[in-house]
This record gives sequence, structure tokens and C-alpha cells, in this order.
Amino acid sequence: MTAVMSRETWQKLKTRYSIYMVVIVMIIVCNALNPNFLSTRNISNIAAQISVTTILAFGETLLVICGLLDLSCGSVLALAGVLSVYIFKETGSMAVAFGAGLFFGVVCNYVNGILVRYFSIPAFIATLAMMTMARGGALLFTRGQNIYQIGDYVWFGQGQIGFIPVPVVFMVIIGIVTWYILGHTRFGRSLYAVGGNEEAARASGINIGRIKIQAYLINGAFVGLAGILLMSRTNVGAPNAGQGYEFEALTAAIIGGTSFSGGLGTAGGTLAGAFIVGFLNNIMNLLGVDSYLQQVIKGAIIALAVGYDMWAKVNRTKKSLGAVELSSKPKEAKS
Repeated sequence: MTAVMSRETWQKLKTRYSIYMVVIVMIIVCNALNPNFLSTRNISNIAAQISVTTILAFGETLLVICGLLDLSCGSVLALAGVLSVYIFKETGSMAVAFGAGLFFGVVCNYVNGILVRYFSIPAFIATLAMMTMARGGALLFTRGQNIYQIGDYVWFGQGQIGFIPVPVVFMVIIGIVTWYILGHTRFGRSLYAVGGNEEAARASGINIGRIKIQAYLINGAFVGLAGILLMSRTNVGAPNAGQGYEFEALTAAIIGGTSFSGGLGTAGGTLAGAFIVGFLNNIMNLLGVDSYLQQVIKGAIIALAVGYDMWAKVNRTKKSLGAVELSSKPKEAKS
């Protein structure tokens, strides 16, 4: 009995904390490959570099847990970012520009939610359409030209609070918000329920459509913030910014344990997944790995992460069915 309990406890611990063990192993391996890896400056640079995609990954985590996704976040990021920069240059107000960036991110994602809820368009198609529209909108608004001389706006992406870069502070805040939503709110529990079994969630009285729209609205605020941070960090309002960021965000979420089939995921896991991707990019750059080869490696990681997720889902299903069959067998009569 003790051996069985120990085995079950170990399996639970391994499932819950394996991603953090991977982070520790990566730190050890990367430091062995390059002694400069663990320098304060390098770790600070990694945290700042992954801040934008990590914020996007937190939004993707909420959506994927609910059985949705967002392929438009990179393009919406660009649209919200350039509009925020333009409004700052027109008004000179950082507060107004900040609010505008969040607003446009929310509006675009509200459209995503409407398409999914009221028109029954699959999230993949709805957000793919928004990806094209938002990118086109950013290019149309700027006529394909970058917006330069953005002045104090750069504080969002280049400033520091104490010794911590501002983007890292925002990343931590969004991580805490995501953790609180998922673990301590009725809305978070509804996300898990909808992603785990939509029909069962509907039967239990959850308003499926409203939950999906709310998930997109929160994601929109995260995307708008990411757009502000990216534009200010690069010191330019670039309509072509954020290309491919949606895939990096999804990679971080899935590596961090968010199930692509819905119903599973944590904020801590996503943060760990984002650091794994960041560590990998950083060590490949430090070792001088060809940039094209880096794309091949990252693509392979996405395939492996999704493949592992599907394999784990099949195993969970088999175990559940086995447990049901075992419980349904009649107990043998005692002699």
C-alpha cells in the first residue's frame, strides 16, 4: 500500500513540477556550454527579451485552456502599437497612449469573440482572418512606413523601476493576474470546464458564449500591452512588428503544459515554458548557431511539444477508461 501511494505521489509530483525541473536542467546545461550565461546582465536581457512574447503567451494560455486560440496576436500587437505611438505623438500623453493601445487590442479581440460566438466560426479561422485584417490595417494606417521620434514613449520598453526593466515588471504583473484568474475565480474555473468538456459545461449552466468572449477580451488587453512594450522597446512604431510572435507565444504555453486540446494549463507552467524558449534562443545565439538552423530547431520543438501533448492526452484517456472499467466490475463475494 505504501509503495502504491509513493508511486502515485511521485507521478503527481512529476506531472506538476516536471516543467520546472526542465528549467533547472536547462540552466545547468546552458551555463556549462557558456560561462557567461548566468551573468546578471545576460539573465536580465533574457527576461526583457521574452517579456512581450510571455505576455502574449499568458493570453494564449487562457484561450487554449478554454479550447480556443489566437493566431492574430502578432498582427493585432502591431496595429495597437502603431496606433498607440501615433496617439502619443499627437497628444503627448503617455496615459492616453497607454489606454489607446489596450483599447485597440481589446476591440480586435472582441471581434474575434463575436465571430466565434455568434457566427460559429472556428477560432483558427476567425483569428486567421483577424491576423490578415489587423496587419493590413497597420500597414494602411502608416502607409507602410515606420513612425520615428517617439520621445518619452520609450520608457514603457526601455525604462527601469529600480534595477528591474519595466517590461519585466509588466510581465510579472500579467503573470500574477493570469495565475489569480485561473486559480481563484469562478471565471477561471469556467475556462477549465469549457475547455475540458463543452457540453458538460453547458449542461452545468455555464454560459459558453459569454465565457469565450470574456477570454478574448482579456487576451486583447494583454496583446495591446505587448504592442506598447514592443514599440517602445524598439524605439519605433513599426507596422511589420510582431511577425511570428503568435507561434512563439503558443510554443511557450504548450511547452509549459497547456494542453492544446483544452482543459489543462497553468500560469506558472507558461512562464517556465517561456523561459525555456528564451534560454534556448539565448544559448544558440551565444554559441553562434546559424539563424536558419535556429528556426528549424524551434519548429521541431513545437512539433515535439504538440506531439507530447496529444500522447499524454491519449494516456490520460486510457487511464480514465481503465479506472471506470475497474470500478464497474462486481466485487467478488468473500468466501
